[in-house]
Amino acid sequence: MTDQGNEAAWIRTVPETDAGEQLAALYAQCLDPGSDKVDHVLKVHSLHLAGLQAHLAIYRASMASTKGLRKVDREMVAVVVSKANGCHY
Repeated sequence: MTDQGNEAAWIRTVPETDAGEQLAALYAQCLDPGSDKVDHVLKVHSLHLAGLQAHLAIYRASMASTKGLRKVDREMVAVVVSKANGCHY
């Protein structure tokens, strides 16, 4: 992969419409409130439910357990870090 962004990774995922019962329940916890869809960064775990559960647990822990820092500030840190890393999400 180049730094130019001309190539993209391809990872097989399970669409929301094809999700089985367990995955659908996890997807319901992942819905983006703005689009009502599952973000790609979470959907890449769709073939490994334990991985998706772990990703959600890490996200929730990092966004909810920082005493003295408001949720909006934690979200802003995440946006700045993603931007600095060249992430589009």
